[in-house]
Amino acid sequence: MTTKRIAVIGAGPTGICSIKCLLEEGMEPVCFERTNHIGGLWRYHDEDIEGLASVMKTTVINSSKEMTAISDFPPPEDAPNYMHNKQIYNLLKTYAETFDIEKYVHFHKEVVEVDMAENYEETGRLVVVVRDTETQETSKDIYDGVMVCIGHHVYPNIPTFPGTEKFKGKIMHTHSLKKIDEFEDQVVVVVGVGNSGMDAAVEISTVAKQVYLSSRKGTWVLPRVGPKGFPLDVTLTNRFTKILMRILPYFLVCWFSEKVLNYTFDHEIYSLKPKHRIWSQHPTVSDTLPLKILTGRVLVRKNIRKFVENGVIFEGEDDVTECDSVILATGYRIHFPFLNDKLATIKNNEVHLYKYIYPPHLKHPTLAIVGLIQSVGGGFPIGEAQCRWISLVFKEKMKLPSREEMEADIKSKREFNEKRYVKSERHTIQVDYIDYLDEIYTMIGAKPNLFKMFFTDPVLFFTLFFGPSLPYQYRLQGPHAWPGARKAILEWKRRVIKPLKKDYNSQPYLAKLNVLKYVFIMLIICVILFLGSGLVAKTEI
Repeated sequence: MTTKRIAVIGAGPTGICSIKCLLEEGMEPVCFERTNHIGGLWRYHDEDIEGLASVMKTTVINSSKEMTAISDFPPPEDAPNYMHNKQIYNLLKTYAETFDIEKYVHFHKEVVEVDMAENYEETGRLVVVVRDTETQETSKDIYDGVMVCIGHHVYPNIPTFPGTEKFKGKIMHTHSLKKIDEFEDQVVVVVGVGNSGMDAAVEISTVAKQVYLSSRKGTWVLPRVGPKGFPLDVTLTNRFTKILMRILPYFLVCWFSEKVLNYTFDHEIYSLKPKHRIWSQHPTVSDTLPLKILTGRVLVRKNIRKFVENGVIFEGEDDVTECDSVILATGYRIHFPFLNDKLATIKNNEVHLYKYIYPPHLKHPTLAIVGLIQSVGGGFPIGEAQCRWISLVFKEKMKLPSREEMEADIKSKREFNEKRYVKSERHTIQVDYIDYLDEIYTMIGAKPNLFKMFFTDPVLFFTLFFGPSLPYQYRLQGPHAWPGARKAILEWKRRVIKPLKKDYNSQPYLAKLNVLKYVFIMLIICVILFLGSGLVAKTEI
């Protein structure tokens, strides 16, 4: 049987994961990367290049290293829990070197077109046209499948405001924001209170004369630092909490969460409180913003009503707020300019894809969109899960359901998001971290059977159930299981504390539990197992 050749577009995190997964299934990956390096978004560059994802020089990731880990590649013990973009890039480089990935990447190659081959109806093959960014020469080849791995932080969403043509200052999107030096002693308005807006306002406020943070709806701001100084996602993202949130009324969960959050700083007083509930939005993360507001370095204002020559007028105000620069932290458009419309269409940032990956109308599952997702949790584990599943589908070890079933799943997810989240283009690809990973890994047989584990390996069960829902759990069984998965799970606390306290030595999870406590907790778990759903992995695929 001829080895399948799969085109991978982009050598960012999902691109290099795609290469590894394809190799594990005995296929030949051919990766096209328009720059001269891997890493995608996480490889900082000074230049503002259209069509390339970008970060600020100061950007730090919002998810902790354990919740961001690739499932068979734990982060180093000495790595900080929240890594700077350069450290993320170095981690990706190490991953690529460990699995000898870069030799499959063709640098300075930009994909300009993907279309059906002439014999697509019979074979499912796709034509890929590539341009060499140095010589400008184009080439064309046919592949057995295509994985699109460019993400969704590429094409800026630029809103329109009355009077922008009159404004004599600078207007730019956070996509173009690299360094903060140019804003020294300026008055700057940042539009948008998502994560990029928070980062821009906080960082620029260290050099600017004044920063205004403009918001239409407000937002709930979560800290990176959680109880006892542990990363917040490590504390909250666990199966025990997930089941409680599923069992308890939604309004009660939101009320309690908002109460706890407002205990740190009152969102109403700080002019940030939105009308929607806390879990009806994608989390906005910042530990520093409250202090910046408290010290007056950042002032919160409503949406911009209009621009004038020397500044802006905010809604609810008549006076002009003079400013030198306006930075639009207004998100991104989902766009794949190289994809033929017959393959996939996007309208109002809504994607019509099965599991956010496969166009359901195509006869063959040979086109996969990877990483087109926004999770309440780390992005790398989500992307890797998709890559593992896609590689099995390409290898024909798994099949997709009927078009009717896929359409029903798409509709169900869309209706859920419309009901759960406030209306926003940023929520069209929103998923829950644990639920989505369980969904994908149940299909491929890699979701751990926690019910069985409860009796056969209680130490591991307790760690997984009450501790963070770590990516390594999806390597305990199933395709390409990893022998080091159990050890990686049990030693999570060591890797979290080690960069903070070098002489820390971890103890077994149950070392401090006496018999009565153990029995009591076991009884509680039995009740939860009975009430909760989704704990027992499905045996049929």
